[in-house]
Amino acid sequence: MSGVALIQLGAATITFIAAASMAKAWAVAPSLAKAIFTLLLYSGGNILMMRLIRLLGMATAFSVSAVLQLVAVNLVALLFYGERVNLPQGVGIVLAIVAVALVSLGPGLNS
Repeated sequence: MSGVALIQLGAATITFIAAASMAKAWAVAPSLAKAIFTLLLYSGGNILMMRLIRLLGMATAFSVSAVLQLVAVNLVALLFYGERVNLPQGVGIVLAIVAVALVSLGPGLNS
């Protein structure tokens, strides 16, 4: 993966984490401004993803982004918002990370 792709992937991940955090803020205290800002952040993240699809291909771009977002959003929810997951939820999160990692790495392992 090129340096440009890594930078764009990082920017997309940060943008989606900001959007998820703004969505949480809207859920706690809804307002039109928060809703609009959330939508703008998600739109910006998706524009970055469209560029990544061009650079990496759809399967790789979405798989890698999904793993990064899954880990990052859960860390933000747990560490900053004090949310908790029970054992089945935690196992599900870990299995989802493993599944997406296998999908992402699988094609490279056959080479």
